Amino acid sequence: MSGAPRRIGLFGGTFDPPHNAHVALASLALEELALDELRWIPAGEPWQKARRVTPAAQREAMVRLAIEGEPRFVLERCEIRRRGPSFTLDTVRELQAARPGHEWFLLIGQDQYTNLHTWRDWRELLARVTLAVANRPGVSAEPHAEVKAAAQRLVPLPMLDIASTDIRARVAAGQDIAALVPAGVARYIEAHHLYR
Repeated sequence: MSGAPRRIGLFGGTFDPPHNAHVALASLALEELALDELRWIPAGEPWQKARRVTPAAQREAMVRLAIEGEPRFVLERCEIRRRGPSFTLDTVRELQAARPGHEWFLLIGQDQYTNLHTWRDWRELLARVTLAVANRPGVSAEPHAEVKAAAQRLVPLPMLDIASTDIRARVAAGQDIAALVPAGVARYIEAHHLYR
């Protein structure tokens, strides 16, 4: 049975920090897309981020804590290992070359979907994966006309209204984040004095 095609989801992000909305979305994607596994891919060097991000090793550790307990969640380290900016297409090519013949789903937020036409070689990316677009509260922007016209399948997934930006601001202000992140992530942030 090991040779049977698998349905594999890819969930990339800065995860600075990973929070309960990420976990809820990933759990929903497992069920809605009937995935055999969902690979969490912390970005090595997020090329579209203007701010300084937490070191990759710490973001990786937090993702590890956020996904423990769900065997279908897998930590994928390829972008952390890779030198230079993290481009989604490079990741998809690498993973598909290592595991050919499977069905691949790319889980992105609606804000990312709107900007997909700015991604490197996005047409090839769309030819390689099925998009699963998470609808963020308050974001209703349309994608670029070329993206909308390209062959694709959309799987609408609701997204909880939690943002990593708000969590970092709450920590900096000394406020509680226990309801916003998995317990292990909250302990890690406290122990390593992140976002102070």
